Amino acid sequence: METERSRPRGGGLGGRARAGAAGFLLGLATVLVGLMAGLFFAFDVSVMPGLAASDDRTYVTAMQHFNAAIDGNGLFGTVFLLALLAAAASALVEFRGGRRPVALWAGAAAAAYLVVLVITFTVNIPLNNELAAVGDAAKATAFPVLDKFKGTWVTTNIIRTLLCTAALTALARALLLHGRATADRGRRTGAGGPG
Repeated sequence: METERSRPRGGGLGGRARAGAAGFLLGLATVLVGLMAGLFFAFDVSVMPGLAASDDRTYVTAMQHFNAAIDGNGLFGTVFLLALLAAAASALVEFRGGRRPVALWAGAAAAAYLVVLVITFTVNIPLNNELAAVGDAAKATAFPVLDKFKGTWVTTNIIRTLLCTAALTALARALLLHGRATADRGRRTGAGGPG
């Protein structure tokens, strides 16, 4: 049974506009988090196993090139950070619109993705920097950082993939609940009920 607390707030055009904005943000967050999950997953199942089968010099050179390409890519940076902003903003808009179950799922997605960012900035990027500090791998005779890199970087990337997948699942659930709430409100408004 619907209660006043669980009923979406704001009828009329303003309420529809807020619901539309919330739906757009949820959709955007879902796409962006999905892109990040796909990127991390691709490294898990293809890039890192492929590099593991190569010699150390090839491994270091390739990872240096991958990291440089990603670091210098504005589109990647936009997707990487905007995913969190869109998920958090959608949770806020849904909460303010009175759609608390939707907000909880979107908030859970934002929290999971925030952990991805924390791991990236505290573990993966510092390891990338250590690998970059090796310089020209063709001139190096030893790669002491590589064992730590392989063990830690690969493991945390798997964790990032799992967290992004969890965030993506939560956003999909939030989209489903948002669609149901919006449809229910449309039916009530059409029938002359509270909007």
